[in-house]
Amino acid sequence: MFSAKHFLNNTLRAHPRGQAAAQILAQAFNAAEPGAAVKKYLHENPLPHEKRIFAFGLGKASCAMMNALADEIPLADSLVITKHASPLIVEPVTVIEGDHPIPGIGSLHAGTAAIKFLSQLAQDDLLVCLISGGGSALMTSPRVPLEDLQALTSALLACGARIDEINTLRRHLDKLKGGGMAGLANGAQVISLLLSDVVGDSLEAIASGPTVPDPATLADSISIIEKYNLRNNIPATIIPALTETLKPNDPIFEKVQNKIIASNSIALQAAKTQAELLGFQARILNSNLQGEANIVGKELSLQLKESLRTMQRPFCLLAGGEVTVTIKGNGKGGRNQQLALAAVDKLAGLQNVLLVSIATDGEDGPTDAAGAFATGGTAQRAESLGLNAADYLLNNDAYSFFEKIDQLMKTGPSGTNVNDLILCFAF
Repeated sequence: MFSAKHFLNNTLRAHPRGQAAAQILAQAFNAAEPGAAVKKYLHENPLPHEKRIFAFGLGKASCAMMNALADEIPLADSLVITKHASPLIVEPVTVIEGDHPIPGIGSLHAGTAAIKFLSQLAQDDLLVCLISGGGSALMTSPRVPLEDLQALTSALLACGARIDEINTLRRHLDKLKGGGMAGLANGAQVISLLLSDVVGDSLEAIASGPTVPDPATLADSISIIEKYNLRNNIPATIIPALTETLKPNDPIFEKVQNKIIASNSIALQAAKTQAELLGFQARILNSNLQGEANIVGKELSLQLKESLRTMQRPFCLLAGGEVTVTIKGNGKGGRNQQLALAAVDKLAGLQNVLLVSIATDGEDGPTDAAGAFATGGTAQRAESLGLNAADYLLNNDAYSFFEKIDQLMKTGPSGTNVNDLILCFAF
């Protein structure tokens, strides 16, 4: 469980209301704690103990989810595929570490292990799947060589494709995605418990929907490639290998249930409740935030500035979702750091304001930071050190900028993943 101290390992600890901001963040993270969410579901929906129960975990939160399940239910066998194996995982769970955000050899090994695991199921068994964000990359059984899949993923990330678009292509290139796992379960009953890291909570997009029918089509996959002009910038094997996925009317899904047990909106509501307990006016702006980090960061800053005229201090504006970054420079960072950096110049000179943008999985891009924060004094402080926010923004080098002024948020891997949170305060 998180406490305020997890968010105060930076200059926020010296901020007059830094403790309050950290308490609000802690409550949001705890509301999405995967183990608690699993146990809540099990207590409300007891599983049939007369069946052999197998458990499969996939995603960044799967260790915590598996621990909670194994603590409540005797399991015939279990497999977890994750990014960081928890040292506290219940024995004798088998744990495989895949690769993220680009599928690698570990992801390929994970896909092979998953197919072998599924092969032992029988029609009278129950398979409980524990699915969370990151699963799309952590496990793969691709219809193209791994290096070609990696090249496609890199191209999509570099051009700013949305995560749902990336996952649509992944589903049509992979034997386990787009309902593929359900199709390999040998007729067993399947119950999937999902932590949603997807804007809008579309089931098929969470870890590319291994147990979910896919409403997207082969034609949709081609359209995404055309949209970003990638036809001549991806391996020639990709388009011929695209294969139609399982659809909602397939009889396979008659014995499959998919249930979201934690999400961004749940975390936002917990943050709102805690903010109100601390005396803030609190308003949830949006739990489906999307778009370019540069644009969203500026828009939220302007909305905070406008709210100074219409709301009484102290107040807190909350938003959630997942923005994207179109990479143009060669710097280091992540979408939350980029969003916060885009806010720096817009907030410059405003008194007693704070914007925090943070990834609930504790990992923002290929960095050791979860996100960053900006205040009305950040621009001036940076300038005193010879740093220009606009230059760092253009070079996609938000990590270096915030590292130099000690405004990175570093929580370490959180064990959960329900997208990103953006909190805008006026004190």
